[in-house]
Amino acid sequence: MDWFKRKDKKIKEKNKKAIPDGLWEKCPSCSEILFKPELDKNLSVCHHCNYHFRMNFHNYIDLLFDEGSTKQLFSDLKSRNFLEFSAKQDYGDQLKDVYEKSGITDAIEIFTGKIYEQPIIMGIMNFDFIGGSMGSVVGEAVSRALVYARKNELPLIIICKSGGARMQEGAISLMQLAKTSAQLAKFSNDGGLYISILTDPTTGGVTASFGMLGDIILAEPGALIGFAGPRVIKQTIGQDLPKGFQRSEFLKEKGFIDQIVSRSKMKNQIYNIIDILN
Repeated sequence: MDWFKRKDKKIKEKNKKAIPDGLWEKCPSCSEILFKPELDKNLSVCHHCNYHFRMNFHNYIDLLFDEGSTKQLFSDLKSRNFLEFSAKQDYGDQLKDVYEKSGITDAIEIFTGKIYEQPIIMGIMNFDFIGGSMGSVVGEAVSRALVYARKNELPLIIICKSGGARMQEGAISLMQLAKTSAQLAKFSNDGGLYISILTDPTTGGVTASFGMLGDIILAEPGALIGFAGPRVIKQTIGQDLPKGFQRSEFLKEKGFIDQIVSRSKMKNQIYNIIDILN
């Protein structure tokens, strides 16, 4: 087996160049390998198949608002462990950790600003904050946004992205469904315009309340939208689910949403809706 050995000592082995992590992303839809910086420039949308990756919630500010027009509201709202809930991790410690990592105080931020010089108020949910779960602060922020929009006669837009109610706040989190729905009824009765935008994923209490109560309901392509997840539903009914079940396209076909809009066209579409209806 000596012929497997390298005998010429003049031949030098080159060190392999390390490829930095995070430069490439595989598309779950078409399996294309995408260069991450190019993917970010393309609004986290695959240029081969139009698959919409989950986008950082702060990028929606740059995507939808006129530059320099935003002002954050109700930034003083902050969750706390009022039930002294503790599981694998104390809820208070969990909140502290996510505050430090994200720099935000809860799963939604509310902004005023302009879309093509049209004043609006917008809520943007953050799935990275405990799965975008809806607790007391999310309910209070949405309620205050509705009161503000009604008082100032502004259209309200909420970009939904949530995994459900926040179990660490018990029944208080479930009460937010009724709280936000009641405020939306008042807003609607006063002629307010509310546009709901469903992104991947929008599930649980958000779907059961303000997510599905928009005057106009838009969704990003391929977004998972539902109350319980498809795995839970399949186990409950003991049957295979239809192809594409709980995705935007399926829900549009069944009449649950009004339009599927890609990110590149979202700002124009929102402005057109406001211009026509407001």
